[in-house]
Amino acid sequence: MSYSAGVNLDDPRAVRTRARLRAAILELAAEQEISSITMSAVAKRAEVNRATIYVHYPDVDTLVTDAMEEAVGAVARAAALCPRQAPRDQAPAPLIELFTHVAAHSTLYARMLGPTGSPRFAARMREQLTAELRRRFAEGRRPRGFDDVPADLHAAYLAGALVAVVAHWVTGHHPAAPDEIALAFWRLFRRC
Repeated sequence: MSYSAGVNLDDPRAVRTRARLRAAILELAAEQEISSITMSAVAKRAEVNRATIYVHYPDVDTLVTDAMEEAVGAVARAAALCPRQAPRDQAPAPLIELFTHVAAHSTLYARMLGPTGSPRFAARMREQLTAELRRRFAEGRRPRGFDDVPADLHAAYLAGALVAVVAHWVTGHHPAAPDEIALAFWRLFRRC
């Protein structure tokens, strides 16, 4: 997901600089809308020269997406771990953990997935979820009854549904506790 044209990503200075830039953008994103964050503000917060940012990232959207990469990976792994055989009225623990994680960072997710958020982030989240679900399906953990639907389309459908539910939830359209939203999503997910 990294840009870093011409930068040795293993160089300790580059690693430290990128960590500072990711921390700075996440701090700023927790304070204000993504669309209002400038590279100058990121440079100031990270205490680096503005030109340094452009060596690592071409724009705010790429930086914020890279900064959220670990969180997106965690969400994707949790979604892929959900056992299909869990009862309809009991959301699986990985799904509850996923929504609990999102709730703990709800302001950031709301800003990332809201109307003035990062389209690149939402796309990256869908891509990772789709890839994890495709991997799960390839391992033989695809639900029965969908042989007439290509596995990659099935994975993309489920990933898009999860991202849409998370976005709807964190932007305040459906206030609920993490375990309640996990259960509601689980009931929908089991039908897919």
